[in-house]
Amino acid sequence: MYDELQEIAISSGITLFGVGYIDDLRPHFDALPLEQTEGLSYGISIGVRLSDPVLDGIKTGPTHHYLHHYRMVNMLLDQTALRLSLAIQGRGYNAMPIPASQIIDWQRQIAHLSHKMIALRAGMGWIGRNNLLVHPEYGSRIRLATILTDMPLRVDEPLNDGSCGDCRLCIEACPVSAIKETHKEWDKEACLERLRSYTKTHNIGQYICGLCVKVCRPKGLKG
Repeated sequence: MYDELQEIAISSGITLFGVGYIDDLRPHFDALPLEQTEGLSYGISIGVRLSDPVLDGIKTGPTHHYLHHYRMVNMLLDQTALRLSLAIQGRGYNAMPIPASQIIDWQRQIAHLSHKMIALRAGMGWIGRNNLLVHPEYGSRIRLATILTDMPLRVDEPLNDGSCGDCRLCIEACPVSAIKETHKEWDKEACLERLRSYTKTHNIGQYICGLCVKVCRPKGLKG
């Protein structure tokens, strides 16, 4: 079913598709009780490449154009996740589509699970200094969604040699210096505070920025 599911995803407009074994990650899903994910040991990760011209329009913060694009890509991811889940269920297995962008706890910015950690297991990239998934070809210019399933699937190998090298473009781009030398040093509070301010100063009404996403691209990877 790996190839069949991948074909469904690609034909729906999805850019990236991968599968990882994630049973050991289940206890770390922030808003999914263990009993709800019992047996769902495989994570299907799907990703959509964002539009370069839309991102290039971001100068000092998020634009309304980026906000619309962000929402439409999330919608495509969610619709495709549903299609994949229905195909899996049609074969007699269980599937749980996880929304591309749904915050359960706004104060702590917690979602059902970390899409980037599933994508990491599925071999799509590595965690960059900006604390986002970095794809070797598209950088962080992608959005992600996840389907959990108990269907036994061929799994992809995580990347062992992924690295941002000496690229520090995201560090330079961050207006509040929230991005440090390693993703473990990322200043979440400083980042969230700037996102809150953008909802008002840029009249966006949603916690998005895009500055570190914009600069994270393959040509910036030097090492």
